[in-house]
Amino acid sequence: MAVAPELWIDGRPAGIEDLGHQALINYGALTSFGVEQGGVRGLDRHLERLKTSALELFGEAVVEDRLRDQMRAALGSRTEAWLRITLFSRELSLRQPDWIGAPQVMISVSPPPSPLPQGLRLQSQTYGREAPHLKHVATMGLLRARRMARLAGYDDALFTDVEGRISEGSLWNIGFIQGDAVVWPDAPMLDGVAQALIRDALTRTGSPQRTEGVALADLSRFDGAFVCNSATPAAEIAAVDSHVFPGAAGAVQQIGDLWRSQPRQKI
Repeated sequence: MAVAPELWIDGRPAGIEDLGHQALINYGALTSFGVEQGGVRGLDRHLERLKTSALELFGEAVVEDRLRDQMRAALGSRTEAWLRITLFSRELSLRQPDWIGAPQVMISVSPPPSPLPQGLRLQSQTYGREAPHLKHVATMGLLRARRMARLAGYDDALFTDVEGRISEGSLWNIGFIQGDAVVWPDAPMLDGVAQALIRDALTRTGSPQRTEGVALADLSRFDGAFVCNSATPAAEIAAVDSHVFPGAAGAVQQIGDLWRSQPRQKI
């Protein structure tokens, strides 16, 4: 049985009124990450994501010190956990969508999730998230896509446009291995924190990488592919639809090691 997360809103345990609004108004932004030994890889990027999302969705950002104080309060003495930080406002509704101000902060604390398994089999689906540059709370399309893929016998869904150009997956970014290079798809998508940390590490180590359009018809050009997000630094993809990759387990392992080489930042 799944363990219910511990929920905090603006530094206090969540109340019925707050949760009622969250259940009825599907508007807001979020970020999520693991806390390891009291630190977070890429914390500065997660905080920047919350800042830019708040400005776009609410017109005003949350003060960073306020966010950090609330994260520390929610964690208490825990040094290992999974945090999801959601920005929302009870002032904003379908009848008053033009409210402007600093959003409220909901923090969910739960055990770290298991990473996605190696050898994923993906089903391509024609789909594009609304406002793909934002990590927002409108997740029905993602869940429906993942559900459809699972019911069809796959592990997850890979999104493409109507011309078959690949963007991202249900909960992750995708990268491809071609020789000694990593190839990132050029398409509207969320700029994932794990993806950004891997990019930084590849640049620091002088490893080749590039960004270009990648379509389903191009898959035979690659030795392998991987998914990445904050819970799964790098999981190898075995197949997309009927295309089976030759395999690049060693390269994918090295990519995961590059992510793990990033320092943990104190909250």
